[in-house]
Amino acid sequence: MKDKRILYVSSEVVPYLPETEISSMSFETPRMVNSKGGQIRIFMPRYGNINERRHQLHEVIRLSGMNLVINDMDMPLIIKVASIPKERMQVYFIDNEEYFKRKATYADENGKLFPDNDERAIFFAKGVIETVKKLNWSPDIIHVHGWLASFLPLYLRNYYSNEPLFENSKIVTSVYNQGFEGTLDLKVTDKMTFDGIAEDKIEALKNPDYTSVMKVAIENSDAVIVNSEEIPQTLKDYVETIDKPVLPYQSAETIQDAYLDFYQNKVLAE
Repeated sequence: MKDKRILYVSSEVVPYLPETEISSMSFETPRMVNSKGGQIRIFMPRYGNINERRHQLHEVIRLSGMNLVINDMDMPLIIKVASIPKERMQVYFIDNEEYFKRKATYADENGKLFPDNDERAIFFAKGVIETVKKLNWSPDIIHVHGWLASFLPLYLRNYYSNEPLFENSKIVTSVYNQGFEGTLDLKVTDKMTFDGIAEDKIEALKNPDYTSVMKVAIENSDAVIVNSEEIPQTLKDYVETIDKPVLPYQSAETIQDAYLDFYQNKVLAE
């Protein structure tokens, strides 16, 4: 993996959020690639429950200051950055007062999903892509972790389809058992068609539950990694039907070699 550029886009990363399958893998995988001489960038949302002082986040003025249009509204994009201690890895945080100031990740204190999670996911996808464009950094692989990050493949393949920086980038989506109950806003497809995304590309999102959200991510990806030992049956059945490279669930003992081999001999060889 020496000198290969891999962009990690995740809804959660340790040590900034509690340990889950997603947050752990979003730390361990880039660390593994970094140790093999790969070049990495990591992006996640700057949720309000992240302690900025403890983790020493600071705003990157030269990357901030842009407005992203979400459902016909101008939403300011703020970019922050922090270094993971002892790892020589930086994490970029996508921030916006309206979407990410609240002191929680996906749901309120009663466990009810935030009604604007769909817009937060669109903002995150656009924010990552626009920031990578500003960095003028062309990734060989873009690896997506977590459902809040899962609109990125759709937007990159459609809304940003003519962007030369990503012309040769391969997209990998990891599938987890860590989803959500119920659905996102039922008008999410209206917000996407406002962005010029064709209705036939988002047909599954007419019922935007966890499985549908992940199906759309997989449809717009080049390869899939199953990162939980058990995933929802409907998603498992769907993954078994796709004509794309799929890396099945790996144990802690096999994961490093399996990942590196998959990146090199399946994803980049496609």
